[in-house]
Amino acid sequence: MEDFTPVSGLIGGLLIGLAVALMLLLNGRLAGISGIVGGLPTPKAGDTGWRVAFIAGLLLGPLAYVLAAGGPATVDVLASPPAVLVGELLVGFGTRMGSGCTSGHGLCGLALFSLRSVVATVVFFGVAMLTVFLTRHVF
Repeated sequence: MEDFTPVSGLIGGLLIGLAVALMLLLNGRLAGISGIVGGLPTPKAGDTGWRVAFIAGLLLGPLAYVLAAGGPATVDVLASPPAVLVGELLVGFGTRMGSGCTSGHGLCGLALFSLRSVVATVVFFGVAMLTVFLTRHVF
């Protein structure tokens, strides 16, 4: 954690919280990424535009950062491409099993005091910690 920056973390957290609150207040929807993406193949009437705009914002956000910061942030991926692919597939499978992802349960569900979201978030983070421990210290 040599690059820990509490101010930028606080600002980022506040912006995420604001975005989640605005999504619920203005659109009546939870900002769960897996649900937003999962609703695109079979959209309801008038449902596609906001979903596409939300996903476009997710994709354009890093571009805005690169333009504002003058270059991309350095990210070191320590896993092999096959390991990353397997991880992505497991996350996708897990979001279907858990009826949502960390953004839906962890941000929105916890804010709404949903017991289901509390359990899902504890399981998400517990499995993540166990996975890191096993891959770094056992295997």
